[in-house]
Amino acid sequence: MRVLLIGSGGREHALARGLVTDPAVEALIAAPGNPGIASLAELRDVDILQPEAVAALAVEMQADLVVIGPEAPLVAGAADAVRAKGIACFGPSAAAAQLEGSKAFAKEVMASAGVPTARAFVCTTLDEVVTALDEFGPPYVVKNDGLAAGKGVVVTDDREEALAHAASCRRVVIEEYLDGPEVSLLVVTDGGAARPLLPAQDFKRAGDGDAGPNTGGMGAYAPLPWAPAGLADAVMSTVVYPTLREMARRGTPFAGVLYVGLALTRNGPRVVEFNARFGDPETQVVLALLETPLAGLLHAAATGTLATHPELHWRDGAAVVVVVAAPGYPEAPHTGGIVTGADADGVFHAGTKRRVDDGALLSAGGRVLGCTGVGPDLASARAAAYEIVDQITMDGAQFRRDIALAAVEGRVTLPS
Repeated sequence: MRVLLIGSGGREHALARGLVTDPAVEALIAAPGNPGIASLAELRDVDILQPEAVAALAVEMQADLVVIGPEAPLVAGAADAVRAKGIACFGPSAAAAQLEGSKAFAKEVMASAGVPTARAFVCTTLDEVVTALDEFGPPYVVKNDGLAAGKGVVVTDDREEALAHAASCRRVVIEEYLDGPEVSLLVVTDGGAARPLLPAQDFKRAGDGDAGPNTGGMGAYAPLPWAPAGLADAVMSTVVYPTLREMARRGTPFAGVLYVGLALTRNGPRVVEFNARFGDPETQVVLALLETPLAGLLHAAATGTLATHPELHWRDGAAVVVVVAAPGYPEAPHTGGIVTGADADGVFHAGTKRRVDDGALLSAGGRVLGCTGVGPDLASARAAAYEIVDQITMDGAQFRRDIALAAVEGRVTLPS
């Protein structure tokens, strides 16, 4: 199988590593890729926001399967363009990707499907925003309706901050605050059949103790020793299958990865958000524990044969990823710094590039590396991840020191 992988972040590096270890994959091409992916795949240049360019590259590369990683090309219609060429593509159509592309649309789908989620108002004027904030009170949850690279959400007790964020967006969704720990469940689906991956937890805030601004994610771990038994099955029955049925009813079936962001409230799981692609950095830990060959799984979802695919198998143990970010991230990251130590096992490149004159590795994004440790238990996996982090050098590097710590120490509790 010849596979074309679209994207250039840490998620795509993790996907590349999973794909090349599948015996069915004879060639892996990545576009545009990054220096980490370059050690696993042939790199090609493409504008991922131009669907026809992505499709043309798939034809040129004689791809048997195209895997689209980021959300922006999915919302732009890259999967539609590839499928129009008769090539299997893992990723939802532009219409189905609106589950991530518009939070208002996602709320509409959840309401129609009877999916448990937070009450919300869609606001386009300041008066509507003020009314919604008054209705819910603090903590205020204000979400940019469109794509914002994981940084479009503000959760704050500061009303002025909430108003300022709303004013910066064309349209916002204002929700009631959901109590309880958050969980990410990635579900591979062909639009009818669906297979949940391991539940994971990520860390959105920039600083230890969940301080500071929201980011694209500063770390994650799996599995979740504190999660209630049967969590994945419950979410599949109350959230995933009703959503898939509603999307099919609308004539826009969802095939690819449905990322379900949940809060485990005192009233049970509630959906915080949907994404239309693998989560980043959750993918780095979930795929580290997946024993089932990845390309075969994604190909089955892309070709509508997931129902006949074997059950998924998982390695024993746990995985933890810690993100090393550039100074100034997320508000104003300073890039171009020299990075060393990134060739260690377990390192996924998220925002890096090679200097032209001498090949030195440089930071090229806010999140630069994801350092992933695997071990027989969560404590050992966490220790392995931070051992890798401590080998990385980059001026001004920032990272959290408390990824998975509360879980290791048994301090994650469910509201009663």
